[in-house]
Amino acid sequence: MKAIVIAAVALCTLPALAFAAPSKHFPGAPNAAYSAAIEQGNTLYISGTADGRDPATGKPPADAKTGAKVVLNNVKGILEKAGYTMDDLVWVQIFATNLNDYADFNEVYKSYFKGPLPARAFIGAGSLLGNAHFEVMGMAAKGSASRN
Repeated sequence: MKAIVIAAVALCTLPALAFAAPSKHFPGAPNAAYSAAIEQGNTLYISGTADGRDPATGKPPADAKTGAKVVLNNVKGILEKAGYTMDDLVWVQIFATNLNDYADFNEVYKSYFKGPLPARAFIGAGSLLGNAHFEVMGMAAKGSASRN
């Protein structure tokens, strides 16, 4: 009898799985081995993005504050392409080559938000690809900004 109930429950859930919305992928840089972000339902999962090159100069950012602006502009651009805002971020993970850049990063970081800040971690990472100061990844939930 128990097996019949389990089988019945499993069969009832199959139609719901058939109608689940597929993930939407937002491509990374040309020839990248990853998506810049993936949206599943009302959640956007943002891949790590770094401040390896300052778009204004084409060179690595001169200092941590410039690096923070570059990487946060990258995150903001990914969010906007997917229809989200910085205030929709609910979780952020920051990797830093130098933990002494914490205060400089925070000064810039806070200026990107209007409401409460997302949960986050700031982690010392040693070296990062492209000699970046920072790499940032996170998750955003559609409508989080309106709940602030």
